[in-house]
Amino acid sequence: MLTKKTTLGQSTIHGIGLFAAEPITKGEIVWQFEPGFDMELTPEQRAALPPITQEWFQHYGYLDFHLEKYMCCVDDARFMNHSESANVLADYEKEKYGIGRALRNIEPGEELTIDYRQIENVDWLK
Repeated sequence: MLTKKTTLGQSTIHGIGLFAAEPITKGEIVWQFEPGFDMELTPEQRAALPPITQEWFQHYGYLDFHLEKYMCCVDDARFMNHSESANVLADYEKEKYGIGRALRNIEPGEELTIDYRQIENVDWLK
């Protein structure tokens, strides 16, 4: 669940992106998993879904290699794009689901990005 005000917009990275709608200070939590709001499925649960739903989940979710579960943010956090110079860190140190923390100060209008390699197998990312 996003914890800061954001907006969606055209990304120079890929399609739609997630952008800060307020200043975010280095170290602030930008995202955290909220049970009952965000989704987590075992590989078996995902495989039992109808094919079109599996495809949607594959597009908007990811297989978290820390948990070995498929994760999907129900809010607009699912539009956070990948960057090797990301401004959000997936911090698993104190939270098993990881907490999205700002790596530096982020200004309104700046795209929020995360390095997908911190959370999922990115063999497709080449």
